[in-house]
Amino acid sequence: MQTTATYDSQTGTFTLSKGPWSGRFPISDLPKWLDFYRRQRERYPNHAASYTSDVEALEALTRQMKIGREG
Repeated sequence: MQTTATYDSQTGTFTLSKGPWSGRFPISDLPKWLDFYRRQRERYPNHAASYTSDVEALEALTRQMKIGREG
């Protein structure tokens, strides 16, 4: 199942969505959540694939945020 991560500049939050589940978090917590999902893959190797799309979505949002701050 594909995960999406989107940023809302008006509220300073990001939303992580996967299937019927979604959660909204302060953008300052993005590194914490990325670290959490990376650690989940390491801790539970039999289920690592289920966390891959979460990590990829959060990494993409991290890159997007860095690009948005340049210039």
